[in-house]
Amino acid sequence: MARNLLAALLLFVALVLQVSVVNRLLFSWAPDLVLLTVAALATRRGPVPGAVIGFCGGLAYDLLPPSNHTLGQYALVLCALGYAAGRVGERVPLPAVAACAVVAPGMLAGLGALIGAPGVTWPVLATAWPRAAICNLVAAPLVLWAVKVTHGGHRRRAGGGELVPSWRRGTA
Repeated sequence: MARNLLAALLLFVALVLQVSVVNRLLFSWAPDLVLLTVAALATRRGPVPGAVIGFCGGLAYDLLPPSNHTLGQYALVLCALGYAAGRVGERVPLPAVAACAVVAPGMLAGLGALIGAPGVTWPVLATAWPRAAICNLVAAPLVLWAVKVTHGGHRRRAGGGELVPSWRRGTA
């Protein structure tokens, strides 16, 4: 319960910092703190909690006032990336967060183009994706470190705190 509240608090802080500080001060050279927080939390918690955290964080990001995209776009992308980061991140957390930091802007732009967003074209994608990926890569180690410090030093394996033993669930 406390870990879930801490994850929600970290997402809330990332959302507030993203909207009130990062987007206003750094203009187009701004990292996506919500994406990095979701990926870092997913590496600490696992694939299914990472997908849930990604969906909740993405939906909250979709509902924030300066949104100019389709509702659910960030939720879908962050849910998929949270699952992927949780799956790969148990072995190599920093490369998993870095891969999410590079792939996410392209996924968001591709989904926007698929949905029919008017501002998404190939020239815009060719200039915006590398800039967003670089900004995210620069901020990724700092966000991963902050999540590791605040969320606990050791990653808890999925299913480790359940009351039902594994032999009763049908897995050995």
